[in-house]
Amino acid sequence: MTPPTTTSTRPSTRWPGLADVPGGPRARLLAPGARLLLHRAARTLGIGLGAGPEADIVLHRPDEFHARLAADGLIGFGEAYLTGAWDAEDLAGVLTALCRRIDTLVPAWLQRLRSAYVARPPRAQRNTESNTRGNIAHHYDLSNDLFRTFLDPTLSYSAALFDAELTETPAAVGELVVAGPPRPGMPLQEAQVQKIERILDEAHVGPGTRLLEIGTGWGELAIRATERGAIVRSVTLSSEQLELARARVAAAGLSDRVSIELLDYRAVDGEFDAVVSVEMVEAVGHEYWPTYFAKVDALLAPGGTAVVQAITMPHQRMLATRNTWTWINKYIFPGGFLPSVQAIEQVTAEHTSLRVARRLSFGSHYAETLRRWDATFRSAAEEVLALGFDATFLRMWHFYLEYSRAGFAAGYLDVQQITLTRETP
Repeated sequence: MTPPTTTSTRPSTRWPGLADVPGGPRARLLAPGARLLLHRAARTLGIGLGAGPEADIVLHRPDEFHARLAADGLIGFGEAYLTGAWDAEDLAGVLTALCRRIDTLVPAWLQRLRSAYVARPPRAQRNTESNTRGNIAHHYDLSNDLFRTFLDPTLSYSAALFDAELTETPAAVGELVVAGPPRPGMPLQEAQVQKIERILDEAHVGPGTRLLEIGTGWGELAIRATERGAIVRSVTLSSEQLELARARVAAAGLSDRVSIELLDYRAVDGEFDAVVSVEMVEAVGHEYWPTYFAKVDALLAPGGTAVVQAITMPHQRMLATRNTWTWINKYIFPGGFLPSVQAIEQVTAEHTSLRVARRLSFGSHYAETLRRWDATFRSAAEEVLALGFDATFLRMWHFYLEYSRAGFAAGYLDVQQITLTRETP
């Protein structure tokens, strides 16, 4: 089921800023240039623009599209999709083509003016201890029932690993393993379990292991670690996840071995044999990466291992965009920012005794994970509406999942399991 379009009606008052088309001096002045830039990019990418169904990008309201693009750049590009000003039958294909050429679509002379044009992140979204819980709640406290509509039964909301061989052959010290293509036909639930088990293997989790998990999710990793005999402490800033994760742990009869707390990672104390964190570092904010990794270092017992699963981006692109407010920040993950592998290596070298020991790269597996999530989400559109979400939300979530998928499909983004151990003399 395709998400409902909004070509005849504007978004409701739930969506401030979308109901009115930008009409200020900036939008009026830059709209002709935005139109030229859009059509130039479309020609470069081989994407057809038009008003008919044969076009790759169907322009329902081109003047609005150009005005939003002129006023807010890529944020406006996404917002124009939310309002139905444009549409695409193959949204993933359009966005993947865009991601493959994202660094070259804008002329070099115009890229040099980036700092004068792009929006800056609001100070209220910096991941201070007072702000972080609100940033997390914006996304993860939407509704447990919403996430149930598209996640598999493990409720794993991170990249799955569709390759059994990678869980059977441990990587050597210092090795970068690049996963092959996802195994066709492998059930998502099985792939999520394999992802979790590989993390636990890398962290050497077994009987008696004192394990800290930073970012609980809905409790699947904690449950599986406990089934290995570990004693688990898990922290989250999502009250919705906390409630359901605790219920799942209790239903498994493991409450005496798993402690789940509503707690900022900066406030955790104790000593642990292993620390794991799955796609949480993206919510830390680049200003706080030294604090985050130093905390992991301080909590890890001698001889311990940390495993961080992280979405990564190219280092130069990271440097160019670290002070940019994006569509993803505005609508999906306030305060979020993706590290590069080089940044993680630099931060750990400069601020901790931890060093990157091994890495597994499996970006194509995230593209497949997101493809399945989006297909399941679209098939559950009526159920999502019944939960109280509206048609604009359906379009927003579809755009978010496909935009994310495009980044991995294009190779612009990667996801890695990064094993950290202490540097030996």
